[in-house]
Amino acid sequence: MSEPGLRIYFSASISGGRNDAPRYAALISALTRHGSVLTEHIGSPDLSDGGEDGAGDAEIYARDIEWLRDADVVIAEVTTPSLGVGYEVARAAGMGKPVVCLFRPEAGRRLSAMIRGNPAVRVLEYGSAEDPEDVAHRAMALATTT
Repeated sequence: MSEPGLRIYFSASISGGRNDAPRYAALISALTRHGSVLTEHIGSPDLSDGGEDGAGDAEIYARDIEWLRDADVVIAEVTTPSLGVGYEVARAAGMGKPVVCLFRPEAGRRLSAMIRGNPAVRVLEYGSAEDPEDVAHRAMALATTT
């Protein structure tokens, strides 16, 4: 069972496309029952594939790295390929953070061996029709067990 007060870094594609933004929002909402999601903006319908308005690249990088450092766990939705998400997963794993990658195999994509083959990363496959509450609960259980 997850501990209240956990700081959760949720990562998902922004520049790679926003087709799954409603799914991200539902997962983020479900994750908030397990702790504080540092990156709630990822699920915002106002966020386009052009990224955040007003924030420069260096500012976003510094902020997100600080959030990664502060996070207790990292949950990354990796179905839509993203260089940024891959970078965050690698950095978090390098920091020794528990990392769980969520992947929907029925989306017609193959998960990179660099994610699936990394022993520091746990992969949770789920279906599009699955309840986000259940997916979030299973992801947090994976993230908080040794």
